[in-house]
Amino acid sequence: MNAITQQITQEQRRLAAVNRWFALYDDVERRRDCPSSHHEELLRQADEMDRLGLIDWREWRDLRRLADRGLLKAVAGADYHPCSRLLR
Repeated sequence: MNAITQQITQEQRRLAAVNRWFALYDDVERRRDCPSSHHEELLRQADEMDRLGLIDWREWRDLRRLADRGLLKAVAGADYHPCSRLLR
């Protein structure tokens, strides 16, 4: 029974961490105000989830790729012009 409780707790920690990451990723105001620090925080959180064993390397890689893509879009002005054809 204890092993099941530990698995549930680990999965809850994983889901909470991933949800926090995506909440930060979706924070358009923060990304718009300071894209580089927003990007660095996303990378830091992804690295920390990997370090704690909450995500596997594929998930870690995908989160980092999303963070990089978000930075490129922010620098290109996508948060100011969301319908830009250049960013699709």
